[in-house]
Amino acid sequence: MSGAQRGERILVVDDSPDTLEVLARTLSGLGYSVITAKDAREALALLDAGPVDLVVTDFRMPGVDGIDLTRHVRDNHRDTEVVMITGYGSIDNAVRAMKSGAAEYLAKPFTEEELAAAVRRSLERLAAHRLGHGRGPAVPRAPQGLIGQSDRMCSVFTLVEKAASVPAPVIVTGESGTGKEMVARAIHYSGPRASAPFVAVNCGAIPEQLIESELFGYLKGSFTGADQSRAGYFQTAELGTIFLDEVAETSPAMQVKLLRVVQDGEIAMIGSRKAIKVNVRIIAATNKDLAGLVQRRMFREDLYYRLNVITIALPPLRERGDDLLLLASHFAARYAREYGKPQPLLSDRAIEALRRYSWPGNVRELENTVQRLVLMSDRPAIDAADLPEFMRFSASAGPARDRTLAAVEAEHVSAVLASVGGNRSKAARILGIDRKTLAAKLPRPPRD
Repeated sequence: MSGAQRGERILVVDDSPDTLEVLARTLSGLGYSVITAKDAREALALLDAGPVDLVVTDFRMPGVDGIDLTRHVRDNHRDTEVVMITGYGSIDNAVRAMKSGAAEYLAKPFTEEELAAAVRRSLERLAAHRLGHGRGPAVPRAPQGLIGQSDRMCSVFTLVEKAASVPAPVIVTGESGTGKEMVARAIHYSGPRASAPFVAVNCGAIPEQLIESELFGYLKGSFTGADQSRAGYFQTAELGTIFLDEVAETSPAMQVKLLRVVQDGEIAMIGSRKAIKVNVRIIAATNKDLAGLVQRRMFREDLYYRLNVITIALPPLRERGDDLLLLASHFAARYAREYGKPQPLLSDRAIEALRRYSWPGNVRELENTVQRLVLMSDRPAIDAADLPEFMRFSASAGPARDRTLAAVEAEHVSAVLASVGGNRSKAARILGIDRKTLAAKLPRPPRD
């Protein structure tokens, strides 16, 4: 995407007409909107006249020099970045430029590629700063509560809109915590079934001996304890949508029964020999490779192809770019309202730390982290030091080349558990394991 398409405006300041022309032509050729000034005083007038995203200024100019201009920008135009260029390249000048507030420093002679890279890095830093302070660009229209502007998520939004308009089954795939249920809800509430029920079922959380009665219901007297008839989730979702989360956890016997529902639109309550017609949109979700499970005969091939009419693959948070900051700002605003507190801002150091972290628990982990930060913070800004320890940079934390796999795994499990405030159920969902497996992986206290 070009600079002109994003609307970034660059002010170039240099007392050399030839240099000014070359810089303006180069940056315009890269797609940016460029204005020029022959000295710092003219630049000050242009800064006051309208918004400027980036100032590219010479270091030494008669009168007000580049250092003073940079300090003025830092103190009066906090939404503007500065790139300093000079023919007097030295460590001392670089230090002075950075201390005055310049984001980048280029010593002449430099190539067009070096200039373009410095400008790009500065504008990316500016975008992150604005997002962290809740002043990012308007979020593109997204279906029913979904948030994002990355290319990957825009593709998801397109698929959601298409899926909402047709009754075909959908499979939503993605790592744990990426928001598969949110996508299912967006499909439901964007389509013609929006006024009917949306019923979410976690197939992995229902014991195998109970899942049939939960999904299809049972008649009075059909088994011990059935003192009255009860409808199942499929009947509850009549005319609406049923969301079968963790569908890969269902047993082969249950997969046969689900196949009948998908093929014929019929269910059979436990204790009844009569089939019941149901009109329900089916959306399934999994964090596993269903195609791989089919190849290993761990998931029915016929059910897979019946469900897999439309596939929506959700990217992990670490591959969504600035969506991370949009989501963090969204969660901060939500929990600030919920707790009756002012919305805290994210410092540039906090933003850098959030970007650096890999987010194994994806959006769910981010939400839990921001919720805790809002609850615990008493300051107007959240800094890197306020983040959980495992998210901060540590000079002593080198690559774990001399540690066993078990030790690395135990550290990661402990970090995820800490990120959700010790909630083992949430940690197990993030890690993609059950509570029993999680308990087995936790470090055990030494015996006396």
